[in-house]
Amino acid sequence: MDNYRAFLAIVISFVILIVYQFFFAGVPTTKDVELKKQDTAVEQVSPSVLKKETPAAKTVDVQTTKVTPHPKVEEHPARKVVVDTDVYKAVFSERGGTLQSFILKKYKETDKSDSPGKQLIETDPKQGYPLDFTWGTAVDKNTLYTSDKRDVQLNKQENKGQFVMHAVTDSGLSVERKYIFDRDNYLIHLEVKVKNNSNGALQGQPHLLQVNMPFEDSAGKSRYNFTGPAAFLNGKLEEYKSKNITDAPKTIQGTIDWAAYEGTYFICGIMADKDVISSVTMQEQKNDLVHMTVSGKLDTLLPGKEITYNYRLYYGPKKLSTLKKVGNNLDKSINFGWFDVIAKPTLWLLNFLYGFVHNYGVAIIIVTILFKAAFWPITQKGMKSMKNMQKLQPKMAKIKEKYKDDPTRMNKEVMGLYKTYKVNPLGGCLPMVLQIPVFFALYKVLLQCIELRHAPFMLWITDLSAPDRLWVGLHIPYLGGIPVLTLLMGVSMFAQQKLSPTTADPTQAKIMMFLPLVFTVMFVNFASGLVLYWFVNNLLSILQQYLINKQQIKPV
Repeated sequence: MDNYRAFLAIVISFVILIVYQFFFAGVPTTKDVELKKQDTAVEQVSPSVLKKETPAAKTVDVQTTKVTPHPKVEEHPARKVVVDTDVYKAVFSERGGTLQSFILKKYKETDKSDSPGKQLIETDPKQGYPLDFTWGTAVDKNTLYTSDKRDVQLNKQENKGQFVMHAVTDSGLSVERKYIFDRDNYLIHLEVKVKNNSNGALQGQPHLLQVNMPFEDSAGKSRYNFTGPAAFLNGKLEEYKSKNITDAPKTIQGTIDWAAYEGTYFICGIMADKDVISSVTMQEQKNDLVHMTVSGKLDTLLPGKEITYNYRLYYGPKKLSTLKKVGNNLDKSINFGWFDVIAKPTLWLLNFLYGFVHNYGVAIIIVTILFKAAFWPITQKGMKSMKNMQKLQPKMAKIKEKYKDDPTRMNKEVMGLYKTYKVNPLGGCLPMVLQIPVFFALYKVLLQCIELRHAPFMLWITDLSAPDRLWVGLHIPYLGGIPVLTLLMGVSMFAQQKLSPTTADPTQAKIMMFLPLVFTVMFVNFASGLVLYWFVNNLLSILQQYLINKQQIKPV
């Protein structure tokens, strides 16, 4: 088999995979517009969140028997409850018991030093807020609760905290919502207790609503990774694309470990016992607004009886180590696809090295060196095989000229030549084939891991998750700044191409020289962390090829 054709086929396959990402997954735009700042104090929450809400119309419960009307409950203006922990500040409303603001303290909106914390609630009153609980027709988003606290402050002396909201409907249904918080993690426990204080039986089905907009705007939103509703259904991660939930709601049933809205770096998830989650209904509305309803089975409450629904909520970063501690397979929301078995150990190694060097750019360089060292022996054999193949070209040319009218004899003589000199025509391709899964595993890690979000490297590279741009005071169309690291990667690839032996004819060799240009164009909007890996890997390949070229290798 012709070595060049095999090599070219691998290169073309590799290019197709990246071109697919580049053109069909979309090209991310340059982040030259700073995201809208979100406030970190209660007084700074959007006016639409803090304004007093008007009392809502009363609801009538579904009852199986006629009951005596419950005394009218006086309503009061809806107040806010502020929860302040080490890792987030949250604002709840007595109107519906909903969550109206959730600001992460350890993650910022942008990589600017004065950027506010990351806001996970991007909806407004008209669009709705998450954690709205309904039960039959007696409890809905307009139910007005009374909270026993106005704020929950957690510190080193207070590791746990809680507040309780209580409401009584006109039909006699009592609802108690208890939120429990931990000082140093993102997990929230929600206990909803429904009690029938009427004279007749009441029926209702528990529904907990999750409402989300994308965590990033169009300038910061990744086009390469999934954003939208997802669930761990029957032991498998399911992600529901926009086109499948826009025209009509989609309902899933089965064993549901969790249902969530996820982005590249953050996730808002709901977990509960199996009897509390029997189905999840989702639909995407206008402007990327997604509604998810986590539903339980239909329950009947006799007079004086009560039932409790327990939920676990996670609003926070998609950090693998953190999600594993949560349980319920929530860590499966980090999906590296086919390369998961390589990607997750790679992510662990990256974080392990960061613990020593405290710079993810340096950690990427060390990981690249370690991977290159692991593949060095087999790469060495492949490069030597290519070198020997190049030395056999004159002999192969004579055979092809001599038997050009007899292809069968020509192939037989060429194979005999390989056997005589103990040359494997695929020897130069095998190392590349083995390294492709490793490259794509690292590609997925560097594209998805939250550790690289806003992680600085050096000089002009202040965010390893974003394309590198050197701003020189002159706006360059489409690019904005100069992609210095990407250009250096292209130059290194060109140098590697020049040093590498080729078995192709001059015309084919010239065509191959265009590959560095193609890759440079494709990588121009890739995360700088990925470009850094590719650049360092090229430098190491150049060094290895240089050492081999200095050796006087002769066919055996």
